[in-house]
Amino acid sequence: MPDSVFPITIDVSDEAAGQRLDQFLAAQLPDTSRARVQMLLEEEKALVNGKPSKPSLKLKGGETITILGGPTPPPLRAMAEDIPLDIIYEDDDLAVINKPAGMMVHAGAGATDDDRNRGTLVNALLHRFAQLSEVGGETRPGIVHRLDKETSGLILVARNDVAHRNLAKQFSGRAVKKRYVALVHGWPERPRGAITAAISRDSIRRTRMTTRGTAGRTAVTHYEVRERIDSPYGRFALIDVRIETGRTHQIRVHMASIGHPVVGDTLYGAAGVLRSSAAPRTASRKRAAAEREAAAPDAQPGALRLERNFLHAAAVELSHPRTGGPLSFTAPLPAELTQFLEKLRGLQQL
Repeated sequence: MPDSVFPITIDVSDEAAGQRLDQFLAAQLPDTSRARVQMLLEEEKALVNGKPSKPSLKLKGGETITILGGPTPPPLRAMAEDIPLDIIYEDDDLAVINKPAGMMVHAGAGATDDDRNRGTLVNALLHRFAQLSEVGGETRPGIVHRLDKETSGLILVARNDVAHRNLAKQFSGRAVKKRYVALVHGWPERPRGAITAAISRDSIRRTRMTTRGTAGRTAVTHYEVRERIDSPYGRFALIDVRIETGRTHQIRVHMASIGHPVVGDTLYGAAGVLRSSAAPRTASRKRAAAEREAAAPDAQPGALRLERNFLHAAAVELSHPRTGGPLSFTAPLPAELTQFLEKLRGLQQL
């Protein structure tokens, strides 16, 4: 929240009596996590009746809480960590990494120092390579472009400043060709199409992007349907995606904008759990269902879950930043996406 909104005053109702202070504030400030609320309290920026209080304080009702400002997270920093890397290619100018889902590219949002700074691709790169470009600043050495945390696949890394500037020029001139593979809910009406809606940050939910804003940046996404799947969990389409621009969450927000969110992407409307709409139709399927239930009795019957977004940067084409020669790289779907896809294929409607 901007500084102009502070101080904020919240009156505690009698119905809130017995609640912990941090729980109450997290409910009153929907865009602020409980961890950040605790940070506010630790920094004495949230006062109860004018006095600092602990997060565990039990409210009695009738108190007045004054929030003096936003939390001040610890500074972002890059640190070398011994984290394995899947290196597709490397030379003195360039490295191409196959990033796993769940890894942030560089230090970012988080409530604690570990959340913000550890386990990133940058940290792994600092441990692996003696030299990286410095154009992006000390928290983003080598980083020319990014992938979302829950997106896997190919990412280019600059080993020196000359390479970084050349790659950045290729990106800005749309000379780098990237292909993604995504699984989306539903079947797009046409086998291929282009989405040209401008993208801006959502004014209400700041972690989201939107195509409904009035001051968005130009964004162009091309998709082509590779496969249609009709399963008891619904209809899905496996698509190839190429982007002309590189806006934040571009593929995710564009596909959601036409009613086909990426599977697993709950931020943009995809279901967190897929539920079967039909019972097993054959004796063999009934036996398989019984075996699954016996192996995992606590699992929810008829439910299927993907713990990440089904979005993978599968291929990239570019010119070498020093020699100008053509380069082309590919990365297959990771095992968790292949296995999820096979489950759906095996459950297609007969």
